[in-house]
Amino acid sequence: MRVDLHCHSTHSDGSLPAAEVAAKAGAAGVELFALTDHDTLAGYAATREALPGVAVLRAVELSCKVEGRTIHLLMYGVEDGPGLAALEQRLAVVQGDRQARLRAIVDRLARLGICLDADAILRDTAGRTPGRPDVARALVVAGAVRSMREAFDRYLHDNGPADVAFERVTLSEGLALGLAAGARMSLAHPHTLRSPALVGEVVRRHQGEGLTGIEAYYGRYPHAEREVWLRLAQAHGLVVTGGSDFHGDAMPEVTRPGIELPEPHAARLREWLGVPRAAA
Repeated sequence: MRVDLHCHSTHSDGSLPAAEVAAKAGAAGVELFALTDHDTLAGYAATREALPGVAVLRAVELSCKVEGRTIHLLMYGVEDGPGLAALEQRLAVVQGDRQARLRAIVDRLARLGICLDADAILRDTAGRTPGRPDVARALVVAGAVRSMREAFDRYLHDNGPADVAFERVTLSEGLALGLAAGARMSLAHPHTLRSPALVGEVVRRHQGEGLTGIEAYYGRYPHAEREVWLRLAQAHGLVVTGGSDFHGDAMPEVTRPGIELPEPHAARLREWLGVPRAAA
């Protein structure tokens, strides 16, 4: 089954509008789709309208922390009701924190001799989630670096000279918000934690709180990397999820949405999400 349960639009750090991302997924034969913009649900209605006849989930990639580490939590199938309202209220706070962080990063760059206009950057992010990629683009435009990659390598990487930490949602809080909203939750791109043993420990501590999936099929994983996470999923009884992490021009190495999720993982994923085969 061809799916994409991890991709981004201009509502966060992607380069294409939500409807266009969804249309590209449909053209690629995707049968089950979720737009997972960072810390926002804003693109859901547009994706649903763009993909009639395709199973489309309301979803989000929530930035969380656990023991000082950043973890990205994929929430799928967020339902209408009080849980959705509580989640959106918390996301609004996160958006405010992100704006404050961007200003603080610009202040640090100024102390390093690089002057950017935080107000202008934030104006350009109106209607979407602001983040370090927006500062990276501004650094390229200002001629301070040659590429966004260089911006991160020199200034914006975690604990870099211009990076500023912000108060992320704890993983336990994120899982509680997701459960209250009727969502199923998966750990995004587990390789970013740099240790299968650490991922296993996170799962052991939080599986009972709703962390029951893992993104073992990730767009850029080679076979060997994928096998590491498939073995971990089997060891802990996790549902295997998959996504391309498509960003459009912002991540040109991923050329289109969609990945192939083989059986029996696809069948278990449909059951976990409550999506009948005919609708997927």
